[in-house]
This record gives sequence, structure tokens and C-alpha cells, in this order.
Amino acid sequence: MNRFIIVLLVVFFISCKKEKERIVSENTTSPVERVNVFLGTSADHGQLSPAASSPFNMMSIGPQTNPHIHTGYDHYAKEFDGFTHTRIEGVGCTGSGGNILIKPILDEDENTLLIKNTETAHPGFYSVSFENGIQAKMAVKTNFGIEEYSFPKQKSGLLIDLSYAFANRFVDEKHQINKNLISGYIDTKTTCSVGIYRIYYALEISNLENLTSLDEHRFMAVRKDTSSTMQVRIGFSSVNTDYALQRIEAISFDELQKNTTNHWNNLLKRIAVTGESDRENLFYSLLYRGLQAPYLISEKDGAYRAIDGSEQKSDFPVYHGWAIWDNYREQLPMLSLVYPERFDPIAKSIANLYPYGKKNWATKNEPSPTVRTEHALVVLLDAYTKGYRFNIEAIKDSLMAEADRLDYSSPDKALESSYDNWAIAKLLNKIGDSVNSATYAKKALDYKTYWNKDFADLSKDDVDQMQARGLYQGTIWQYRWFVPFDIKGLKELAGGENAFTNQLDQFFDENNYNHANQPDLQVPGLYNTTRKPWKSQKLFRNIMLDTVVQNYFNNNSKGVDPYIGRIYKNQPQAYIRTMDDDAGTMSSWFVMRSIGLSPANIGDPVYYLTAPIFKSVKINWENGKSFEMEVINYNKDHFYVQSAQLNGKELSRNWLTHEELTQGGKLVIETGAEPNKKWGVENQWISDFEK
Repeated sequence: MNRFIIVLLVVFFISCKKEKERIVSENTTSPVERVNVFLGTSADHGQLSPAASSPFNMMSIGPQTNPHIHTGYDHYAKEFDGFTHTRIEGVGCTGSGGNILIKPILDEDENTLLIKNTETAHPGFYSVSFENGIQAKMAVKTNFGIEEYSFPKQKSGLLIDLSYAFANRFVDEKHQINKNLISGYIDTKTTCSVGIYRIYYALEISNLENLTSLDEHRFMAVRKDTSSTMQVRIGFSSVNTDYALQRIEAISFDELQKNTTNHWNNLLKRIAVTGESDRENLFYSLLYRGLQAPYLISEKDGAYRAIDGSEQKSDFPVYHGWAIWDNYREQLPMLSLVYPERFDPIAKSIANLYPYGKKNWATKNEPSPTVRTEHALVVLLDAYTKGYRFNIEAIKDSLMAEADRLDYSSPDKALESSYDNWAIAKLLNKIGDSVNSATYAKKALDYKTYWNKDFADLSKDDVDQMQARGLYQGTIWQYRWFVPFDIKGLKELAGGENAFTNQLDQFFDENNYNHANQPDLQVPGLYNTTRKPWKSQKLFRNIMLDTVVQNYFNNNSKGVDPYIGRIYKNQPQAYIRTMDDDAGTMSSWFVMRSIGLSPANIGDPVYYLTAPIFKSVKINWENGKSFEMEVINYNKDHFYVQSAQLNGKELSRNWLTHEELTQGGKLVIETGAEPNKKWGVENQWISDFEK
């Protein structure tokens, strides 16, 4: 018997040692190694690309497959058309970008068949081999990229198409050739073909025997030495070709790859998480997606191209490539907390759109691929309340002109316009313009009229039908909650605290919530404003990690072929069908809730608290400060908050301010398998129009 116990103890000791070694090994793995760039790259399950990209830069060199999704690629497609150099990820409207197609070919045959054999990729790097022996690899850093093509020992080269673009959105191009250098600009229609963006480029080809013109926009580059590779070095600029040429560096491919790996690691390790390896991998894969856009468009000397086409100089880095109409909800707030050194110039760049003719959609002179800028007013208010500064007075007239153009033609637009009116009222109040502030505040309060007209009565047959009553991308059920700036007033309209909570229960019990799109993205967090905050804790965890029921509301088909399973998966078909990532929006939603934080209302510097899905979380800012979150009584299946301590003092409220987080400190959260229905119901933060 004693011998048996000794054997058990030895086995136990060895297993513990191995587990300890496993944890240590995992902790030494860099964030870049954890990123799966193939997440969301198949079908309409994210609309993402494995292209080599650099943080916040418009160059993105990646594969163009046949068939393909909005970013030019589908993971399960075998046939390649070549490689392109720009894309905005997950924004619908058949995508945006796809400029400059380069196709490796054999025997000067334009129709060379490229059938994928193997491919690998990680942040900043992509590689593929084809069945015919051709291999391609590419790396990117800060609007500079190197592509390297290997061929069998036979006549071969590159087909270069300057007129290529997604969805046939090519408009015009001008180029010049100087030996092995092609340079010029390309004009392309933006997402949904509303505006036009211009990219200046310089493209340098090595091991070139000759460069011949096939037609006005296409060229054949023939390889000189059949025993050596061909390299393409390419630089981008939004200003002119001289700057694009300056981007081209005389460094090796391996050095560039190392540099961009370090670049990505430095950003990704800003948040350190410790927990189950599969959760860590999913986290960093999604954080990576939140760091793609907007794009840095200014040069080192401050030169940039404004949206009226003029060349300007700035004393701060200028960004562009907007998808604000979606990512104002999640991605930009995430950047404001975790990457303040980036968000500060991003906020200034948004403010800087107004003097040059900002529109909700793209203009005819965009300096990079872009989408839409609705709700920029909300983003600017959110930035200002968090301590980011820009000159409101200088753009006041433009802000008011935008507010005066707001659309109230449908119930959803009326509610969203009320949100913008609330934001500009708050902004104007910041600069002491109480008269105009009161005017827009009154317009914001009109939401009550719109709400009572279309959203109060839930007995009508069309409340769960997509696009009923002129709605754009949701149902009456999904849009009725969209009064984030005045939940106190919304509760009163709904019939009071109990009625509001009961309606929330009905909303989720009947599976009306749709995570595939943004109109109701904030609703799972609304229990934080009720006497049942524990229900938000459960909802967040389920949406992130567990089985859920999601109805497809397209074509009024609720209840037909519902999806039952996980929403977030670390695989090519990562999200549920029709769920676009929308320039980091949906990825950032996961990132924030996975670390236990969610914006209470964009425009107020407040975050609701839930339990992280990790044992520990630490945000490390550039200024040396850090905020640490530790979960005690940790279990991967525990998600209910039992108690919390902030810097050693008991914390009974379920929210923290932006200032409390960014000044640094430590939050200790105790979790359990059952809800503590008393925690989080004291001293609640609820948005209130009168505040």
C-alpha cells in the first residue's frame, strides 16, 4: 500500500513539473507566434486576409485567389491570380483596394496556372508555394515591402497589372519607367464606389532582363538569371512618387521580416494575458486585427495629402483609412485605452478632416482606401472626455454644419442622429458655447418622440424583421436599445426599471440579439445598468466562448436555419455567417470583454467591469505605467464576479473610469460558478442625458 502511494506521489510530482514547464514554455512564446492570420479568411465569416501587413499602414501585400472574398482571398481556394498590395478588411461592399497585381509566370505565359501547394504566414509575412514549382514570399513594414519570387530553372518572370483593383474599381493611372523602376500613381474608387483614392508608388525589380509593355497598363518583366530569384521592392506614399521612392530600403528580406516581427511584437505585447493557451491564441489573433487601420499617411517631415487633394504639412502624424461608422463602437475606444500614443494623432486626424470638406462617405480626393466617417462627432467627444486635445473652436462651424445635415428619414437614422446631436452638444459645452449646445441638446432629446413612435410597441408583427419600416441593417427589436447616451431616459420610456429588465430578458430569451452586425452590439452590456449585472457577465462569456443561438435576419428569415455554436473561433471560418470584422470592430469587441472591460457609452470615459477570461491581464503603457488585473479562485468556467478590490480597497461598483485605469494600479477580481447577485448593484453608473 505504501509503495502504491509512493508511486502515485512520484507520478503527481512529474505531472506537476511537466505542467509547470508547459506554462513556462507558453509564457515565453511571443505574441506574434500566437497570431493566426488565417482567422476569418474564408467565405463571409470575417472577410479578413492573411496578407503581409504593418500596423496602421495601408500597404498590405497578399494573395489574390479565384474565387475570393472581399479581401481578394479565400483560404480554401486553390487557384491564385497573383498578389495585390492594398485592402481594407471586413467592410462589405465587395471590399476595397486590390491595387497593383503581380503574377509570377513561366515561359512568358500570362495564363500560367498557379495552384496552391503550401502556404504559411504570420504578422508582416506571407509565403506560398505552387504545384508548378514557383514560390513567393513577402514582408511589409511601414509602407515598404519586399516580394521575392523563386522559379524552376526555366524562362520565367512577372506579369504586372497597374489597372487591377477589387470589384473593377480602377479609375486611372499614370506611370513612368526608368530601367528597372516603375513609378506613378493609381486612382481607384473607394469602398462602395462612392469616392476616389490615389496612391503613389515606386516599384523596383531585380534580376530583370527586360520590361515590355503588353498594353496601356500591363507589363511583362522577364527574369535575367534563371538560377536566381526575382525581387520586387515597393514603396507607397499618399503625397508623391518621390516619397514613395524614399520608402524603398536597401535591406535584406530577412532583415525586413525581423524588423516587422519586432514591430508587431512591440504593439501586441502591450496587453499581456495569462490563461489557457487556446484563449491566449484567440486573443492575440483578434488584437492583431484591431491594429490594421487607420493608416499613417503623413511622411517623416509632416507632409500629407488632405481630402481636398491639397498637399499640407502637419506637426503630428496624420492618419486616414476610415471605417468610423462601425469601429467607433469598439476599435477606436480600444485604441484610446491601450494605445494612447496612436489614438492621440488619430483623434487629431479625424478633427483635421473638417477644414478640408469632410463628408460621411468618401470624397473624390482620398489619400488612401477608406469607407465612411459617420459618428465622428461621437469619437471626438469620447477623445476629449478622455483627455485627448484638439482645437474644437477651429472646427466648430464645420461640426455644426455636419450636425445640421443629419438624417432622420428612418427610425434607426433618427436614433443615431440623436446620438450625434448629444455629442456635439457636449463638445460645444466644452468650449463654453452654451447657446448652440442647448440647441443640439434639444434635438438630441427628440429621440423620445422617435422612440415612442416606432420602438415602444413590441406587439407589432414586424418588430423582428430585418429592414422593417426602412431600417438599414437591423430590426426594431435590435435598434430600440440604441440610446446609449441616456439609458436612464430609455428606462423611463420602456416603463421603468422592471419593465426595462423584462424587455431585455425577452430580447435575449427569444434570440433577437444578432452579433453578426453592429446595431445591437452594446445590448449584452445593458444588464450592467439594471439590478442584474450578473446577466451581462454571463452573456459576455457565452458570446465569446460558448454555444449561442444566432438567427439569420436577412430576408426576414428569423427562425429559419439558425446558427447554433460558437461565434468566435480561431479558424478560417471564424465568425458566424454574414459577420464582417468591419475594420477591427468585432475583433476589438472580443479583446475588450476578454480583459473584463467594456465601454459604458462612447462619449463618456467609463468602462463596465466583468470577469476577464484569463487568470491575469496586464496593460503596459509606453509611459511606464501599467494596470494589472488578477483573477483569484480562477477557473476557466468561472465567470461570475464575487468581489473585487482596486488597489487593495474593496470595490463594490461594476465600473471604472478611464482615468482610474490609465493612472495605473491593480484590480483583483474573485470569480465563482454562481452569480453574486449583490455585487455591482451599488453606486451604478447609468448614462443620463441630464449629467
